[in-house]
Amino acid sequence: MSSIDPAVEPELRSRRRPVVKALTRGQGLAGVLLVVVVGVAGLLAPWLAPFDPNQQISGANLLGPSAEHWFGTDTVNRDVFSRVLHGIRINLQITFIAVPIGAVLGSLLGLVSTMHSALDVVAQRMFDVVLAFPALILAIALAAIVGPGALTVGIVIVVAEIPVFGRNVRTQVLRIRELPFVEASEVIGASRWFTLRTHVLPNAMEPLAVQLALSMSVAVFVESAMSFIGIGVRPPEPSLGSIVADAVPNLDINAAFAIGPLAVIAALVLGFLLIAQALGSARRT
Repeated sequence: MSSIDPAVEPELRSRRRPVVKALTRGQGLAGVLLVVVVGVAGLLAPWLAPFDPNQQISGANLLGPSAEHWFGTDTVNRDVFSRVLHGIRINLQITFIAVPIGAVLGSLLGLVSTMHSALDVVAQRMFDVVLAFPALILAIALAAIVGPGALTVGIVIVVAEIPVFGRNVRTQVLRIRELPFVEASEVIGASRWFTLRTHVLPNAMEPLAVQLALSMSVAVFVESAMSFIGIGVRPPEPSLGSIVADAVPNLDINAAFAIGPLAVIAALVLGFLLIAQALGSARRT
């Protein structure tokens, strides 16, 4: 089956601004740099960290920032800078695994829901149920059932992202398949799956890229928040949220204990948001 004449493709597709261009200038570049710098620091944590994240250093109880301990030490004599570097690693591992899984499952459900009205009703009611619960409420409920831990964090992020991507894909597919170039493909005898694969899905990818970046920022926050309240990554494994939780009672002694991990969380969330904004602006031009 041959493709339709490119002349009938919509202006949106012919004028699409390349993603690479959006991410190499302005706020897109700033977001990429923030995420890359923090991500590389976490990736190289075993080599950059001056101490083992769980090493208890003799005589180093709640020390302030110094040349030896950039963020000081915690209540059990561990180097905070080393723990932050390893916390980045754990946070991004969960984020970059859970969000794509949620995106794939949600996209598949959203796609299937456009095939039949009965399936659409079932899928939309499932999405309503999940969206009725804020992510942290869902996290607390799940932790009460299966217990806290990194796996629980991952499951919460996956479940929370499924309806987001599902409705996004459903909306895009229903919109695009009514456009003239899709109708032209069907008129010349193209099968539903050929039209879907060749014309509908490629044009639905751009908004999904924006949503993926937004979901990454949300996932960073969710992992940190769950660890902060004690239902995320379990001690003694370092997590950005749990480091902040340990720092709160000791802010008057060592403020850098909290400022370090908070700055990293803010950098990651801001970086992903800037990427999402840049991709969104590229879509509108």
